[in-house]
Amino acid sequence: MPRAVRFDKYGGLEVLQVIEVDRPTPGPGKVLVRVKAAGINPGEASIRKGVFADRWPSTFPSGQGSDLAGIVEEVGPGGANVAVGDEVIGFTNDRSSQAEFVLVESGHLVPRPANVSWEQAGALFVAGTTAYAAVRSVALSAGDTVVVSGAAGGVGSIAVQLARNAGAKVIGLSSDANRKWLTDHGVIPVTYGDGVEDRIRAASGGKVDAFIDTFGGGYVELAVKLGIAPNRIDTIIDFAAAAQYGVKTEGNHEGATADVLAQLAGLLAAGRLEIPIAKVYPLADVRDAYRELEHRHTHGKIVLEP
Repeated sequence: MPRAVRFDKYGGLEVLQVIEVDRPTPGPGKVLVRVKAAGINPGEASIRKGVFADRWPSTFPSGQGSDLAGIVEEVGPGGANVAVGDEVIGFTNDRSSQAEFVLVESGHLVPRPANVSWEQAGALFVAGTTAYAAVRSVALSAGDTVVVSGAAGGVGSIAVQLARNAGAKVIGLSSDANRKWLTDHGVIPVTYGDGVEDRIRAASGGKVDAFIDTFGGGYVELAVKLGIAPNRIDTIIDFAAAAQYGVKTEGNHEGATADVLAQLAGLLAAGRLEIPIAKVYPLADVRDAYRELEHRHTHGKIVLEP
């Protein structure tokens, strides 16, 4: 029998299990995908802990995961845009992609370009569409200066590249360990921590037009102190500060479409975007994968391989 990640109650890593489940059967408009890679994301850890129980409650037993890349195994009635054997990138809104097989809406799948690895493809959706929406929300133009917090993380590492593609001068906040990667991608690295405001002002030449916060922990307040207009500040994590200061919170929800996913896949195929892969874990080691993710110091994405 195929295996899938499940949890029966809110809690820490100990509630995660990999169990045998019935093989899904695709109904109308659905496609059964054999998963080759599935990215993991901080939001999934928060949902599993119950942090968002009021906003996004779980139904138990719950699966986990949205990101996926794999091979079409079966096509239900009406799934006309794909065929058995197609290699695809996609997403599910049913918290079920961390599994050997997953049912997906046929309209949530796009072709996997041949030169895009399974790992990058499987890690693309959540982080990629979140970064896409965040960059779009601050309306960058050529010559603008934008600061990105968590610039080497899963979302931040994509956001800095999309901002550079838009012609902006990009300042990336990260640890010193990520300076080379940021510099190699045309980003000005600035070390986070005490004195970061002064370092940003020095790196920017005194002018900062926009701020994208992918990390939380006071960066919205910092953006306001830098004199950035609230409509050009976006946080994907600090909702309390966003409500206090009237800044934007555009992220995955605003970017979560197959059209955006196809655009991102095209950028990957063209060499205009890279998805750094921090580590790949087998599905059975899902607890270890989330343990590393929750340290919040990985460069790029962590991926599960069934």
